[in-house]
Amino acid sequence: MKIATYNINNINKRLANLLNWLEKEKPEVVCLQELKTEQQGFPANALRSRGYEAVWVGERSWNGVAILVREQMPILTRSELPGDDHDYQARYVEAAVRGVLIASIYLPNGNPQPGPKFNYKLAWFERLIGHANNLIKAGVPAALVGDYNVVPTPQDIYPTRSLDKNALVQPASREAFQRLLGQGWTDALRKLHPSGPLWTFWDFKFDRWQADKGMRLDHFLLSPQLTALLVDGGVDRWMRGEQNASDHAPAWITLNL
Repeated sequence: MKIATYNINNINKRLANLLNWLEKEKPEVVCLQELKTEQQGFPANALRSRGYEAVWVGERSWNGVAILVREQMPILTRSELPGDDHDYQARYVEAAVRGVLIASIYLPNGNPQPGPKFNYKLAWFERLIGHANNLIKAGVPAALVGDYNVVPTPQDIYPTRSLDKNALVQPASREAFQRLLGQGWTDALRKLHPSGPLWTFWDFKFDRWQADKGMRLDHFLLSPQLTALLVDGGVDRWMRGEQNASDHAPAWITLNL
């Protein structure tokens, strides 16, 4: 089963890019982030015409997450991250696919930091850590997939000091990510490619794509049951060079189910 994650950065604006990529790469499961459309604006019919069924949580102008599955309907299990009944931001959706629990995650960016946005990021992270721990304890074969808005280590960003104050690289963000891994989750892409850059994001500003000044923000965290089944993975960098591209490229892994 090929599972991909893609921060589309406005699904309706980049629908042609998405459909092109689906046709070419044919992932079985796709986790999307930053849909930037309300619930009824999601292009379900266009995706269905290419063989993909979907569950999604939309939010007007911001956020939004989805899980697409080829030739099968995902079974929705959660449409929000537990732990805060007053958080209405569309950042988490979870579904069962072929006996695997898959979550599409759009963790808060947290900038500017310090401040309320960074506090929200860390609070959201704590809720994710709590939910993830419950999944591990229950022995659920699960994949927590998406844009974590965290650069886990200095290896995961181009050499620079210009972003030292950015929320993506703060010690508290990295420490939370490491605590997740400490529960027993595996960072799938880094396990497959232990050295070298694995950029998934290049800022629109300052010609960072042209200079290949990227970072790794998009991650697959696998429970122990799935880690044993991991066979391949990578980043579809070519998508970042397409006309009307998102600032992220799709990343993917393959599990031998």
